[in-house]
Amino acid sequence: MFPTNNMGVARGWIGESLISCKMQSGVLDSVGNKLASDKSTLLAVLQLLRKYNLKNTEELLKREANLTDVGSTEEIPQTDSEVSSVLSAYKSEGDPEVYEGAYTELKRFVEGALDIYKHELGMILYPVFVHMYLELVYNGHEGQAIQLMERFGRDQEEYYQADLKRLSHVTKKDHMKGNELTDTFKSSEFIIRMSRDTLSILKRHLQEKKHSVVLNIIQEHLYFDMYEGVARNKQQIEATAGALVGEATRQDNKAKVYYGLPKEPDIQYLPVEEEDDAEGDGTDKPKKKKPKKDPLFSKKTKSDPNAPPVDRIPLPDLKDADKLEKVKALREASKRVTLGPETLPSICFYTLLNSAGVVTSAEVSEDSSLLAVGFADSFVKIWTLVPQKLRAMKSAEQLQDIDREADDVLVRMMDDRSAETSRILHGHNGPVYRVAFSPDRTLLLSCSEDTTVRLWSLQTWTCLVCYKGHIFPVWDVRFAPHGYYFATAGHDKTARLWATDQHQPLRILAGHFSDVDCIQFHPNSNYVATGSSDRTVRLWDCVTGNHVRLMTGHKAPVYSLCFSVEGRFLASAGADSRVLLWDLAHGHLLAELTGHKGPIHTLAFSRDGHILTSGSQDCSVKLWDFSRLAEEMVLEDVNVSHNPDIKNSDSYLLRSYGTKNSAVLHLHFTRRNVLLTVGIYEGS
Repeated sequence: MFPTNNMGVARGWIGESLISCKMQSGVLDSVGNKLASDKSTLLAVLQLLRKYNLKNTEELLKREANLTDVGSTEEIPQTDSEVSSVLSAYKSEGDPEVYEGAYTELKRFVEGALDIYKHELGMILYPVFVHMYLELVYNGHEGQAIQLMERFGRDQEEYYQADLKRLSHVTKKDHMKGNELTDTFKSSEFIIRMSRDTLSILKRHLQEKKHSVVLNIIQEHLYFDMYEGVARNKQQIEATAGALVGEATRQDNKAKVYYGLPKEPDIQYLPVEEEDDAEGDGTDKPKKKKPKKDPLFSKKTKSDPNAPPVDRIPLPDLKDADKLEKVKALREASKRVTLGPETLPSICFYTLLNSAGVVTSAEVSEDSSLLAVGFADSFVKIWTLVPQKLRAMKSAEQLQDIDREADDVLVRMMDDRSAETSRILHGHNGPVYRVAFSPDRTLLLSCSEDTTVRLWSLQTWTCLVCYKGHIFPVWDVRFAPHGYYFATAGHDKTARLWATDQHQPLRILAGHFSDVDCIQFHPNSNYVATGSSDRTVRLWDCVTGNHVRLMTGHKAPVYSLCFSVEGRFLASAGADSRVLLWDLAHGHLLAELTGHKGPIHTLAFSRDGHILTSGSQDCSVKLWDFSRLAEEMVLEDVNVSHNPDIKNSDSYLLRSYGTKNSAVLHLHFTRRNVLLTVGIYEGS
């Protein structure tokens, strides 16, 4: 039988790798003499033992391998990357000619298997092929490696072709050093979810054929997440395949996620009643208004069993201005249109002319009053979308004369003579890839190729803070829905959680294998989702810094993320022109929405949560019936050992709107459910 842990996960069946048994001194007794000829490997193992403070085992290995002369730090690799590169070095099989034959036989075995097992068995072909190629390159057999790539490279799945093209340029051992793709494959196991029956068939085949090449690769570089049950069909496998290092294991999605929304503070009632009394003379008006607002208030204040505890993450206290803004938002929401198949939203499209290749990002503020645009030539421009112009604060001398106790002190602080319809912010030294408004619209964040994030005041129109932490370009920045916190994503494969009053990040979220292209806060501010060029979507807990969901299924980089209004679902989209919908309760893929012909850079849910919109470089905006889709999803009993069926019907598409020739950059629903879109006119 396969060695399994209590989660039913099967690893290599010949024996655990050296890393897996690094803490077992008994095993080291038997391997000491065998490894004595390879001093670099031994030194790496010693460093590993030293890292885990296993002194007795370290001394035992030194004696067994006659390395008693090795000092405390002399010759031993000092960093984890040095250790992993030594331990994951490819073994030479001697004869480079056996690789092609071994792969051909493995391919023939997969194609000849029963249909029920064929598709799961087929998942091993790609990782085995990649590691065979890298093994040949590592051991200096360039000709055989190129021949293997030319003969079998085109047979691999379409979504792996871009990686294989990059891999085909690696033809010498020196090319592998520092190469992102080869480093990822060398240091990470390729994860394959497979049924027990399929795994038994594979084991039997490998024991019969005794191909040491294939056996070594499967044992060293593949990880089987075994489950009990019927083998998955082709559609189920393709739905979650495509990520750089395979699928998510079930263990990745076991953690509890508080996807609900916390109870809103009851203090919102007070300003509403005060304002109503001030507005009307009679007593009838407030009575008429209260029934209108009651449904909204009850929706907000009813406690959600899936909501996080209120004190789970420290959130800023609401200021008086914030409370008034919440009341205003609720009043506007009471007048909004409830959308559906029969009542589609009105759409207002803002076209940026003469801006192709110049505009890099756009964002509309939560109350739809401001539009900020980031430019490739390093500045940010802000327009007002309402009659009120953008005013600056008065000078320090003028502010001294203001009555601080006045009710309208904030209005008096602003200088009417400085009012303009647009303003420009200078400070970055490279393209501005994303801009983000704070919930109260007094601050703006921007991130750039210059590796910095800047915080701007929208009252003094100056840069307040320059945050330095990322060492490569920063692709995305987002404010938390409750303010104070913000998150960034960058080319250094990390996302970071910050607080506006701290110069250093509070959390560094590391785990992706390539650029983190986009980031989005959960509506309850306790989690952030990230989308990456490694074709995975991850959900991170802001409190612990750990990833609590790993979702695979995209076939290209992920460029856009959007949480549903109630926080249970996550929509993601990217360069594969598809919108995927995930259930955060279990991390399952629920639906795949297809129809776009180009990369999708923006997603938005309507304020009532009934409609999902997507905007693409194919110059179109599509509206999807999310309320119908949510009703049809079977959300109970989906936490099975393998993937449930994925909905991919085009019937959820309500309408598609084409622009003249403007790629869609940003989508935003106003509080009354009017859809605002921003696009770049690209000429005829």
